[in-house]
Amino acid sequence: MTEDLLELGITELGLNLSENNIADLELFLQEMSRWNRVHNLTAIENEQDSVRLHLIDSIAVLPVMRRFLQTSHPKIADLGSGGGLPAIPIAIIQLDWQLSLIEAIRKKTAFLQHVRGKLKLKNIDVLSERVENIALQQSGQFDAVISRAFTNLSRFLELSLPLLKPNGLVFAMKSKRADEEMSAVCKDNWQLLADEALFIPNLPVERRLLVLSPVRKFPPIVSSST
Repeated sequence: MTEDLLELGITELGLNLSENNIADLELFLQEMSRWNRVHNLTAIENEQDSVRLHLIDSIAVLPVMRRFLQTSHPKIADLGSGGGLPAIPIAIIQLDWQLSLIEAIRKKTAFLQHVRGKLKLKNIDVLSERVENIALQQSGQFDAVISRAFTNLSRFLELSLPLLKPNGLVFAMKSKRADEEMSAVCKDNWQLLADEALFIPNLPVERRLLVLSPVRKFPPIVSSST
């Protein structure tokens, strides 16, 4: 599969992946393919499509995320992680980032736990809960939240807000429908920091990464009577 990764353009992303990175990304795809035959983790089964639409699509966000996440060891939540996308490919490359994979469907969290052990990924946690429950348990604990095709943007932001630290960031992986979804977001509550076109080699489909932060609201100043 290494030839597929190289031919389909993974090196063109400029991420300077090590041989261990490549080997772990390949192992992740192999395990996903093996589990998919029984557990139906994803509708994408073709090997080349898996490389393009799973691996490369997931790690294409890294140049933008690196630019915005300046703190050491940021804590990131992946909402509706499913088969571990984009969190596991990101965790394989960014060993200094701590990722929490939130997924309520048990067969998918079983796969995520399996991959965590198989790849010896000490920088991920698998949380088999609904996002709303995690928000109650870990309110304000995350530097960033990310999601890939989890829900519409407004709902994603609503679910993300309780999880974020005061200066937290939301990374929303979107397609060309991003403008339509952005128009439904309340500008009084959210600030769009970046709208980045993602370079996906050998994939004609448009991909974008929206970076948003909650607008900090301060209580009104009440003048004291003299």
